[in-house]
This record gives sequence, structure tokens and C-alpha cells, in this order.
Amino acid sequence: MAESAGAGVELERQDGVGIPDRWARLWTPHRMAYVTAGDRETVDGGNGCPFCRIPTLEDAEGLVVARGAAVYAVLNLFPYNPGHLMLVPYRHVADYTELETTERTELGDFTSHAMTVLRKVSGPHGFNIGINAGDSAGAGIAAHLHQHVVPRWGGDANFMPVIGATKVLPQLLGETRALLADAW
Repeated sequence: MAESAGAGVELERQDGVGIPDRWARLWTPHRMAYVTAGDRETVDGGNGCPFCRIPTLEDAEGLVVARGAAVYAVLNLFPYNPGHLMLVPYRHVADYTELETTERTELGDFTSHAMTVLRKVSGPHGFNIGINAGDSAGAGIAAHLHQHVVPRWGGDANFMPVIGATKVLPQLLGETRALLADAW
């Protein structure tokens, strides 16, 4: 028997084959490596931790916005909003409590500076700032600590994600990186 999702939308036919729903699908097969990587250490094609590899790349190639002595700022490859940064210690540690004092201090300084730069470049109304510590907390790469700085604007979750099930990002990552790096 078919189940109903309300408003007359049938979820499953009697033969068990799903009926298409109203959601648009954006196919991102490159994300499968993140979904299937057990410990998330080989998501960059077997070259080890991506957060350890990124600093070895040229800034534009790695989407690095700024480099400090203990921490670097990099754009998120899969941003929630334009300018979504991650602040990452160079040292491969999994937990905030493993950071040395100099790393914690620079992480805090980078957080403050990232907010200042994002306000200057794109004028967000607010920020989500946080660390997902561990797989069960939602960390995509739990083995290497990283802090998210996500700029937010009133109404940035407009009708597209709600009605169209699609997130619209109005700027290419390379352009965002250049703006933020220049302002850093």
C-alpha cells in the first residue's frame, strides 16, 4: 500500500518503486569520496589528510586565503554560504584540547580577523562559528581539527533551498578566495 507525504504526494507505489518527488537533484559525484571514506584520511585520492596536503599547494590551487605561523584559513570546497572559511591548524590533531597554547591563540586571532575581513568584503549580518568535534558531531574530516566561520545574511536561506531544494552560491570559489586574500 502506498504511503502519503501529505498534500496528495504518494511516496511509494505498490510495486515498491518510488514516485519522483518535487526535489531537484544536483549531482556531485566528487563528494562520494567524502561519503564513503571510512576515517576520512584518504578523501584526496590516497594522499593522506587533505588539511595536511592543502598547505603544500599554491594558495589559489588550495583555496588558501591566509597563512599564519600555526594556523591557515581556507575556503570550504562545499560552502554553506559565500565566504565560508575553515581555520585549520597545520599540526594534525583531532581535538581542540590537543592544541598548544600558541595554536589556540592564533586560531582565536584568525577567527576575529576572518570576521573583520568578511564584514569588509561582503557585509554579512552575522556568523555561525564552530567546530564539529568527532564523526558523531558532524565532522567531515574528524581526524584533523578545523573551525568553520560561515557568514550569514538576513534571508540567506531564501525560497531556493525551501521550495527548490537548491542552494544558490552567487560567486565562484576562486573569486571569493581572491577577494578575501586581498583584504586579509
